[in-house]
Amino acid sequence: MRPLAAERECHCSHGGFVVTSNFVEQPTFAVVPGVQVRAVIEGSASTVISIIEDAYRAHGGGRTVNPDSYFLRFPDRPESRIIALPASLGGDTGAVDGIKWISSFPGNIASGLPRASAVLVLNDPATGYPYACLESSIISAARTAGSAALAARELSRDRGRPVRLGIVGTGLIARHVYHHLRALDWDFDQVELFDLVGGYAAALAEHIDKAAGRAVARVRDSAEGVIRDSDLVVLTTTAGEPHLTEPGWFDHHPLVLHLSLRDLSPEVIAGVVNVVDDVNHCLKANTSVHLLEQRTHSRDFIAGTLCDVLTGKLAVPADRTVVFSPFGLGVLDLAVGRHVYAEIAKAGQLIDVEGFFAELDRHA
Repeated sequence: MRPLAAERECHCSHGGFVVTSNFVEQPTFAVVPGVQVRAVIEGSASTVISIIEDAYRAHGGGRTVNPDSYFLRFPDRPESRIIALPASLGGDTGAVDGIKWISSFPGNIASGLPRASAVLVLNDPATGYPYACLESSIISAARTAGSAALAARELSRDRGRPVRLGIVGTGLIARHVYHHLRALDWDFDQVELFDLVGGYAAALAEHIDKAAGRAVARVRDSAEGVIRDSDLVVLTTTAGEPHLTEPGWFDHHPLVLHLSLRDLSPEVIAGVVNVVDDVNHCLKANTSVHLLEQRTHSRDFIAGTLCDVLTGKLAVPADRTVVFSPFGLGVLDLAVGRHVYAEIAKAGQLIDVEGFFAELDRHA
């Protein structure tokens, strides 16, 4: 709703609304397209990493509500799914509730469309009214990459900065992860790449070679070669079941960012130090760690969470393979989405939808 002449307009971090002359808050609703989201996200990797760290600390401190993700699956399209991630996030910068609705349709790739698409709805915790809908594929990629970079930084403290980076699965997420790792002021001597589709790996190699940094990217013909020659391994595939099954490939004790969650076999998981974002969330939906839990009927192989590392509760050894498996928490999307919304509001560029709410007077 647009303000009348006697009204003043206010967009606050907890939601959009119009405050009338008699101080009755009238909800507003904004649509934030991808072009605006990209403008905020690009070049702000360091900020995103900081936002993600704050969100993890809030989650570990009990200042969030993060229910299970809900999977919509289709009998006639078993490879596709749409996932709902509801969440609530408190914090010093303002509370926010909301939900991410993200689809994964691998068949899109054949026609040139990205596999994933997403929207994020933000709700005002005071009224429950939604106040924004943001295009969220970039937010999702940025929060995943920010989480990965934060984990890489914290889990590398006692083993030294990695100089040999390997990436298996070279799509959009891999590109974002690379740039977030570079935002740590990390440079790499080499970047090894593998993808089942060689053209995807070649495209990422070209992108890395054009970016700042001394590393020369090289496309390899096997995942094994990438893993054996890297001390930081990033797994960003679309695999639905384990395909990296040889524990011996990890004998050199790399740090592994297992972002796609289902690449490593239970035999590999059993022999490493496992760190997750949230134990209950990660041990479901046939993730690699969930497969091992089902086999052993135990969770003792989980060392702890990334928040445990951040708070000093967990110290990971430098002489063993460490695997970080983040299921992906909705509160991370809310944290990044809240930041994007606030930056666009501050710039006075919100696109409000007039008349979005049918009635704003319960006595009408």
